[in-house]
Amino acid sequence: MRGVISVLKRISLLLVCLNASAWLFAQIPSPALLVLNKSDRTLAVVNPSTLEVVARVATGEDPHEAEASPDGKLAFASDYGGPQGDLHMISVIDLADLKPLPPIDLGALRAAHGLEFAGGKLYFTAEGSKAIGSYDPASGRIDWVMGTGQDRTHMVKVSRDGRQIYTSNVSSDTISIFDRTSQNGWEQTLVPVGKGPEGFDVSPDGKELWAANSHDGTISVIDIASKKVVQTLNIPTKMANRLKFTPDGKRVLISDLRSGDLVVVDAGSKKEIKRLKVGSGAAGILVQPDGSRAFVAASPDNQVAVIDLKTLEISGRISPGKEPDGMAWVSGRK
Repeated sequence: MRGVISVLKRISLLLVCLNASAWLFAQIPSPALLVLNKSDRTLAVVNPSTLEVVARVATGEDPHEAEASPDGKLAFASDYGGPQGDLHMISVIDLADLKPLPPIDLGALRAAHGLEFAGGKLYFTAEGSKAIGSYDPASGRIDWVMGTGQDRTHMVKVSRDGRQIYTSNVSSDTISIFDRTSQNGWEQTLVPVGKGPEGFDVSPDGKELWAANSHDGTISVIDIASKKVVQTLNIPTKMANRLKFTPDGKRVLISDLRSGDLVVVDAGSKKEIKRLKVGSGAAGILVQPDGSRAFVAASPDNQVAVIDLKTLEISGRISPGKEPDGMAWVSGRK
């Protein structure tokens, strides 16, 4: 009899655990906004409809940039630590169970920063090693590394067809354009730009790359086909941090880390059309995939400002944690 009671207790406990897990999974919104909090070392999961934080999960040290897998199962956070630091990890978060998983050990590659998921792989910069690489979640290994030879290779983007990779090299004042020449071969072209290029983006049509030069208040417009700067825009900023196109390609958003402004530029006329004060400092930018809103991290204020892209006004604020910065969007879980 005692044995039967013991079995029944175990079954009851198992059912409680399963129900709790199902309840937790149900609480994760779909879609979801992910926000990294640098000082807290956490990833906040935000319901974009209510702007409420529904969960926080621990990350590694000094998390800076976030990315999510297309199936919505995993999130990644680069553990940065600065170009002279010795951090060599990328944090991994299970979004179903809301728990940290074993991190990706980059070995000799230091100071991971920029992240981009493309073609089933996670591309990353290793700023302290002047390199970029890719991690294959299917095999659980780093399957490609390429040196840039540039100082502070900071952010990374991959073209839709996977045949080009772009990086900003802050202290070398260049943008790298890598062209795939064979299955495993790549050729790098260095494009000189302004002083301190950091945030950059590629236009939705893939024709232009805009780089925000953090040290001289300019924007370098690169024609990707010719790999040359075709125009330099004087859009005054004290320290441009991130630059993002809206999905329709009509506007460009630039965050200013020192002034706390979000600068809105018309992509066609290449003229400033609006300047919003989002806080005492403006850092990470994420544009909602449908183009209706943008989220801008006001890091010193421990807030994320929500921008209505129709009215170009602040429509709300999120309090995700201490020193928010990098963000990612989870469209849905499969």
